[in-house]
Order: sequence, then structure tokens, then C-alpha cells
Amino acid sequence: MVAPMDNYSPLPSVMKCLQNVLAIYESLPIIQPLKNFVRKAGLRFCVEYMAAEDLQTNYIDIGPVNKALNMISAYHAADSNLKHPTVINHMMRVVDYLWLAEDGMKMKGYNGSQCWDTSFAIQAVSECHLMDEFPSMSTKVWSYLERTQILSTETSQATVAYEYESEAYRGKFYRHLSKGGWPFSTSAHGWPISDCTGEGLKAVLALTKCRAVTKGLKDGSLKPIDETRLHDAVNVLLKYQNEDGGWPTYENNRGFGWFEQLNPSEVFGDIMIDYSYVECSMAAMTAMADFHKMYPSHRKEEIKHSVEKGRDFLKSLQRPDGSWYGSWACCFCYACWFGVEGLIQAGEPTASPAIQKACSFLLSHQRPNGGWGEDFTSSYDKDYAENGMDAYGDEGSGVVNTGWALLALSLAKCDDVMAVRRGIQYLMKRQLPSGDWPQEGIVGVFNRSC
Repeated sequence: MVAPMDNYSPLPSVMKCLQNVLAIYESLPIIQPLKNFVRKAGLRFCVEYMAAEDLQTNYIDIGPVNKALNMISAYHAADSNLKHPTVINHMMRVVDYLWLAEDGMKMKGYNGSQCWDTSFAIQAVSECHLMDEFPSMSTKVWSYLERTQILSTETSQATVAYEYESEAYRGKFYRHLSKGGWPFSTSAHGWPISDCTGEGLKAVLALTKCRAVTKGLKDGSLKPIDETRLHDAVNVLLKYQNEDGGWPTYENNRGFGWFEQLNPSEVFGDIMIDYSYVECSMAAMTAMADFHKMYPSHRKEEIKHSVEKGRDFLKSLQRPDGSWYGSWACCFCYACWFGVEGLIQAGEPTASPAIQKACSFLLSHQRPNGGWGEDFTSSYDKDYAENGMDAYGDEGSGVVNTGWALLALSLAKCDDVMAVRRGIQYLMKRQLPSGDWPQEGIVGVFNRSC
């Protein structure tokens, strides 16, 4: 049973009815032979499916929940033999999810955010024109992104995972194209994601302008990411785009909204299909726009049409108050940054109503101290948490929310220069002597409540 305070998505009546029907089905002895046949076939495919997931992800699996389930299933399939190779491979990867915090051992929700963090960090360095001042860092990031591109290196193409990239296997196990994408965490994880692919591609394109990287590629000290691999990344992004013009996370939208009537989780919302998101859409659109600037002849019309559809999608998702709802962080400040940048990169003028409404929304929520602040309650209430950072921030503001809001306003060339300046001053005031900023409230969220 789920505690009432955690019951974010009460079990739909349709799901309750179906569970009752299944309970009756299970209780009828007269159809036992049919049940045995169906169950045997279903279990056989489940075991095969889990084994394929294990091999494609080097036994990391997509997350800790199915990692635990897959490991138990593998143990059972191996007749409880702890020395079976599959069981050993599983056990060796448990440590990927463990995290030693100040108050003890924790299980992470993923095996890390290495590629995501690295891609954004190097883009920030690039936009500050500092890559050439830190040549060692820049070349190391290049090497990391080179070996992290999924199924694109000689090493990764020599693994069993590469065999599952065939069209037959992808069709059988419902997998999206992987080769050429970038992950949220590591190459071994094996799952490409649309926004991680977009940010990874942008990071690589930015690094090509670094003198140390150019030198390393010329003298052979760095492995190249040739143009074909960039084409693979663009191909992944183009194939990820949904019919509505937006981009999902892991796979194209393969169902309908009414599938949520079958949501069994009780604690998560909007999880039954892979919807299109403002964040994923911006990352994909801006990556293709950056790529097109450097390689204008490659799939020119496809990229142009894709970005235009993405622009229309972002406009359709904008709320009447000018905001966007963020699904992967807290929440409206975050989504406004992605929405504004996506539109501008798609050619939307800063004077357009969509951009101006977004600026007005953000300015209306600026705190007296110059910052912005909201917490995870924005995500599950789907409404701006005006006092969200009162408990965890500084006088209701947070450095992360403020940073996101300022990115949006700066990109939009906001007319209220004093408001932007006050936000910058707030960040400067909050910066620590080390150059870091203080730890505040949680700003990441997914599935509405997690």
C-alpha cells in the first residue's frame, strides 16, 4: 500500500477493474491448460527481453529498479547459481548505483550524470571563451566525449551490445536507434537520450574550435570524431522527433494519452508513454542548428523542416501566462530557459509575442533580492511555487533557479536591464570564496513527483 501523502496518481478505476478481471481469470481452474501455455510463452519472452537489456547495457540496465529485477531473474534462470557468468556480471555492476553520502550508503536513481554534466560544463567554458586557457581540460573532455558516443568506437563495436543494434533485434525488443547518440551517464550504459545526444553534439562542435583540440587531432594525440559520427548523431536526433514536432527522451511516442488509465505506479504521473518535452526539443533543435552552421549541406532540408516543426511545437506547449512546464527539473524557470533558447535558435525574433510573454512571466516572479526561487512542489502541483525556496534557499531565491531565469532573459535580450543586473548581482553575492555556490534545495525532478 502507498501512503496517502505519496499517492500522487491514485489507481485509475480502469486499472482496478482490469486487475479484478485478471484475479477472476487466475481463479478459474477450467482454463488452466490455456493459462499455462500463455504464461510459459510470456515468461520465455520476458527472460529473453531482460537478457537482451543486460547485454545491451553491459549489465547496468536502464536504472536501479529494473537492475535489481533483472539480476534476481538472472539468478533464478541460472538455478540459483551464484557462480554463473550472468549472475557474476550482474553483481559486478551493482556498485555502479551505490553512492556514499554524508549520512550513509545510498542507491542512485541512475548510474550517474557524467555525460550530461560534462557537455554543459564545456559549453559554458566555450561560451566564456576560456577553452584555450584550459587546454588540458578541453582535450580531456574531447577524449571523454569521443569514447562516450554510443556504439561509435572500435571498442564498443566489438561488444555483444553492437550486435543488438541490428534492425531485427531493435524491432524485436522495441529499441530505438542507438549508434551515434550520447547517454546521460556513460557509454557502457548504452541508452541514448535525445537531449543528451543534442548536448553532447553541441559540446563536440564547440570543442572543434579549441586550439589544443585542433592540435591534438593533427598530431594524433587525440582520437578523431569524424564527420560520419556527427552524421550518426544527427540521424539519431532526426529519428527521435515525434509526430507532434517535439522530442521524447528514450523512444518515440508509441501510444496514446489514455494509456495513463493503466498507470499502476500510484507515485508517478504521465509515465505510460514517452511524451514530447520542451527540454528535449530545445536540445535537439539547437544541436541541429549548430551542426547546420558548420555542415550546411548535410540533410539540409530535413534539418530545416525538423527545426521548424520543433519551433511550432514549443509555441503550442507555451502556457497562456508565457511559461513552459518543466518535466526534468524544478520547473518553470528551467523550462523557460529551454523554451526561449529553442525558439531563438529556430529563428524566432526576440520581439515575438512568445519570447516577450516568457520574459514577462519570469520578471513577474523575480524576488525582492534579485533572484528566483521555486522547488519541487512546482512539479507536482504544475503551478509556480512562489515560496518554494523559503526553506532551502536565500530569502526565497535559489542560485540554480536564478541562473536558469537569467539565461532565458539574456538570450531574449530582455528590455528590463536592471532586473537582469539585479539577478547577476544576486549570483555574485551568493558565490563562495572557492568559486562554487552553496548547496540548496533539490532542483531536479522527473515523473512529476520523483
